[in-house]
Amino acid sequence: MGGGIGVERAGAIATVVLDRPEKLNALTLAMWRELGEAIQRLSADDSVRCVILRGAGEKAFSPGNDIGEFATARANKAQAIEYGKAMHGTLRALAECRHPLVAQIHGICVGGGLEIAALCDLRICGEGSRFGVPIKSLGLVMAYDEMAPLVRLVGRAVALEILLEGRIFDAAEALAKGLVTRVVADDAVAAEARAAAERIAEGAPLVARWHKRFARRLADPRPLTGAELDECFDCFDTQDFREGYAAFLAKRKPRFTGA
Repeated sequence: MGGGIGVERAGAIATVVLDRPEKLNALTLAMWRELGEAIQRLSADDSVRCVILRGAGEKAFSPGNDIGEFATARANKAQAIEYGKAMHGTLRALAECRHPLVAQIHGICVGGGLEIAALCDLRICGEGSRFGVPIKSLGLVMAYDEMAPLVRLVGRAVALEILLEGRIFDAAEALAKGLVTRVVADDAVAAEARAAAERIAEGAPLVARWHKRFARRLADPRPLTGAELDECFDCFDTQDFREGYAAFLAKRKPRFTGA
């Protein structure tokens, strides 16, 4: 089937590439596994401050799973369960990634590609980008692990509209639905995603990780514990806090170390 997952580093920013441009970055089972492994490695790396996730080229982020692989890898329920384990493991890795994730969306972002983008913290696309989940025409169901991030992002009603109608819609509608964070000119997507990542990377990395964790916890209906409420004040004992306010008073740019 070819294709793979590329990882590039530029200082504190890592870029993960769905690298199968000849197939518009359609995902194979092997790519799902590689993506999960790459995200787990980066999440464990304290030197990383932000991860950009993109498809190779500028025609597509990803149209989702390669349907040509279905005959050999998803031809029946038993195979689909094994395939689903790989997909859902990767989706969990994305959901649990400690570092901010920025989706750099060129062109098509459909099906499994949209599932991946929905788990990013920022989603920046071009005016010509297209979105949707037309799996009703394949007789396929979006499993709970795949649907949950979409429902959390846009709500039950919009998620059902996307799934039941199966329409492909434009970037303006995606923005109105809350699927994307920002829409820019097609030729400005890469620059805008990089600028967003740089702004994130300039901030205190411990704070970014705390904010991500707090936002995830707030989606859980259980009451917050005393220890969780107390953790909100841990930042005051960090070197980054001392550096931050010292830099502010000195009117200079802070130099955060993640300590």
